[in-house]
Amino acid sequence: MYSAAAAAASPPRRDFISVTLSPEEAVGTGGYNNSKAWRRRSCWRKWKQLSRLQRSVILFLFAFLAVCGVISYASMGEPWKSLTNKSLDDQRTEPEVPGLKLANPAVLPAPQKVDANHGDYPELPPQKPPKPPHFRRGPSNLQIKAPRRDVRLKTRHNTSRAVEEPDQADKEEKTEKSVISWRGAVIEPDQSTEPPSSKIKEPEKPSSVEAEDQKEPVPINERQMAVIEAFRHAWKGYKDFAWGHDELKPLSKSYSEWFGLGLTLIDALDTMWILGLKEEFEEARKWVANNLVFDKNVDVNLFESTIRILGGLLSTYHLSGDSLFLEKAKDIGNRLMPAFKTPSKIPYSDVNIGRGTAHPPRWTSDSTVAEVTSIQLEFRELSRLTGDEKFQKAVDEVMKHVHTLSGKNDGLVPMFINTNSGQFTHLGVYTLGARADSYYEYLLKQWIQGGKKENELLEDYMRAIEGVKKHLLQRSQPKKLTFVGELAHGHFSAKMDHLVCFLPGTLALGAHNGLTADHMKLAEALIETCYQMYAQVETGLSPEIVHFNLHAQKGHKDVEIKPADRHNLLRPETVESLFYMYRFTGDKKYQDWGWEILQNFNKYTRVPTGGYTSINNVQNPINPEPRDKMESFFLGETLKYMFLLFSDDIDLINLDKYVFNTEAHPLPIWVPA
Repeated sequence: MYSAAAAAASPPRRDFISVTLSPEEAVGTGGYNNSKAWRRRSCWRKWKQLSRLQRSVILFLFAFLAVCGVISYASMGEPWKSLTNKSLDDQRTEPEVPGLKLANPAVLPAPQKVDANHGDYPELPPQKPPKPPHFRRGPSNLQIKAPRRDVRLKTRHNTSRAVEEPDQADKEEKTEKSVISWRGAVIEPDQSTEPPSSKIKEPEKPSSVEAEDQKEPVPINERQMAVIEAFRHAWKGYKDFAWGHDELKPLSKSYSEWFGLGLTLIDALDTMWILGLKEEFEEARKWVANNLVFDKNVDVNLFESTIRILGGLLSTYHLSGDSLFLEKAKDIGNRLMPAFKTPSKIPYSDVNIGRGTAHPPRWTSDSTVAEVTSIQLEFRELSRLTGDEKFQKAVDEVMKHVHTLSGKNDGLVPMFINTNSGQFTHLGVYTLGARADSYYEYLLKQWIQGGKKENELLEDYMRAIEGVKKHLLQRSQPKKLTFVGELAHGHFSAKMDHLVCFLPGTLALGAHNGLTADHMKLAEALIETCYQMYAQVETGLSPEIVHFNLHAQKGHKDVEIKPADRHNLLRPETVESLFYMYRFTGDKKYQDWGWEILQNFNKYTRVPTGGYTSINNVQNPINPEPRDKMESFFLGETLKYMFLLFSDDIDLINLDKYVFNTEAHPLPIWVPA
């Protein structure tokens, strides 16, 4: 009864699945809770459920994507880096926007006005007031660079220079590594074997800066006023008695002709401009415009007409900017070119500028070495201005030929060269006086003119100075004056021309342009000697030639003068060197020495009715025996250098912008393109 009733009363039957849980999977002890560990086990379980083929395909895809990623990063990394750097640079060099002030003005300074205080530019030497007496300017380091330009050019590029300083520093470091040394001189290696003439493409115009240098009269002092008075007195004699002719004869109140081309007038053009004599300059200009004609049947000396006429016209063109003078320079330059039509390309000494023919002197087929190697500054400059390279090509061939010749003695050259063979003649005689002097001068000055790139010129100059030291340098007695003698077939002569007194100035110019410092020491010794050639003479004026005593003798001075050598031609060489020495040292004694010379010129050579005269006897103060001739170089060189010597304004013909030819006509130093 019980079991049946119970069965009838029991609920319907249900099925159950039994699951056994391990202890660690029990709830509260690590069951599913969406943790990373649980998900990793779940993913691994699914991975294991895949077939081997499926797993291999997935692994291959991942490997392929990884390789592609590496390649893409390598190819895109550099452009992205460059783009980023460029973006940063653009932010630094972003041009100034009007009205927007820079956060840091010191990094990118704004350009200054033209009339800005010069004190903002410590690299520029003060132009006014004059230098104090004790101021000394040492030789600058040798480097190929453009001559220093006007302040407004500096300020115009001030901003770009501030940004480019790191690049410039890198370039300078590379340049320093490329320099070489030659006998104590630092020389920049020539980057091209082509002469500068190969770069001539179009005519050059005078720089506005160059023309502005002399537009306004510079402040002048009493000594400069004395030079102006002396010039006007000389000019009065020329104008009254020799107008339009070559040279004044002041005593006879007449003139002498050499070429019939107004030599004194042309030689004096740039002197008048520098002295500020505008009225006299304009009057002379009118004569040049209306009366200077080169179509004449006349023989002229190639050297003298080049340095006086061509050089004078080119210089005046640069100072005044007047194209009249350039046109005249082109004319005479073309008319002188037949001189170079020789078998050796060594030019003849004489040219007929009307007929277009040339010839050597009647007594020889030789030309003097000084004459054929001292026309280069002028012809090179004419090529630069006209764009016609024939002028420079002709004179450069001469220098290259002389560079290769045998017959030199440690850089010293003989006095003559044959126009047919192209070889030196009269070998064994070496001097720095007449017929050889300006060869050495133009070696240095061409190198400076051309931007210090033509190292053959510098090498020849340096060797020659070493040759002077080795063979020609001696000391006199009793004052032990250093002088330059002559060498003839191994025999030394204690003879020194006044012409040699160009050398102290040339040595000082080289030292200023970075050559070895002992050149300046030698210059200081030699200028003392040149001064003593005046001071030890009764009139205080130097003779044409002196002989020095090598042995002390009681009652004898260092200087001995022979009767045939005691004339004075109003020469400029000592005053020229005094100018260079004062300009580079600031030592007032050089001005004082020049002042003594000027006073003695006034005392013994001045003619009351106008003009100055050369004299025959510098040893006779009572009767110096006037010669009745005023050389053109007295106005073209002597008084010009006097005026510059007494000036304390270094920008009055700045020697970092101009180089003087051997007739004292300043020509511009070329600015690298």
